[in-house]
Amino acid sequence: MSEIILRTEHLCKNFGGLKATDDISLEFERGKVHAILGPNGAGKTTLINLLSGELLPSSGRILFKGYDITDARPEKVSRIGIGRSFQKTNILPGFSCFQNCWIGAQSCLITSMRFFRPARHLRMVHRRADHALQLCGLSGKRNRVAGTLSYGEQRQLEIAMMLATEPELLLLDEPLAGMGTEESQQVTALLKELAKEQTLILIEHDMDAVFSLADRITVMVDGAELETGSVEQIRNSQAVQDAYLGHDEEDAA
Repeated sequence: MSEIILRTEHLCKNFGGLKATDDISLEFERGKVHAILGPNGAGKTTLINLLSGELLPSSGRILFKGYDITDARPEKVSRIGIGRSFQKTNILPGFSCFQNCWIGAQSCLITSMRFFRPARHLRMVHRRADHALQLCGLSGKRNRVAGTLSYGEQRQLEIAMMLATEPELLLLDEPLAGMGTEESQQVTALLKELAKEQTLILIEHDMDAVFSLADRITVMVDGAELETGSVEQIRNSQAVQDAYLGHDEEDAA
């Protein structure tokens, strides 16, 4: 049987009278890519913010490897093995690629704010940073200032910073947003490589990329789960087609 690495139980987030997520109960399998789709305002990013500890739920629970992490803050969520990327790049543009990854690797250490520590900790941080750059194809740009990279390379660097924490689960919020075709293809290829070893929860509007990457897809509308299934199930779902077409018509009006 497949191992469930992350589970949500009746997860809700209210902002005043607005239900941004409404009774979300999902299971995410280890080693799989689970995409979250939906029109703008469907609650996708709110869900990711809840899973990463950026927001606390109004009700419900989040279980990671069977442990309740519902009230965990982002730094704890990172240390227990959940990495997260954002819609906009979250790099330090004045630092080198290696320095960005070094900061990411150091941040997941329990002793990250203790400046006098055994040398083996520093060796471990260096190893994690270099390995993350290698995984993302940025070893040759180790000493490049991050702000001079192309946009696609900056997104790759952000993923490398996340990988430097050695997470078991990656939360990816629109990693292809704002990219041209060539850059999008490069990052999609990177995500395919990562998916061989990692568990990914992916929010993305590029449907071709989603269908090529995902094992499971959840579609959200108005903060609630509309349908969860395989790629083929979602492709052929009349309810999903109606939801997207309905929103497309509203947006065009």
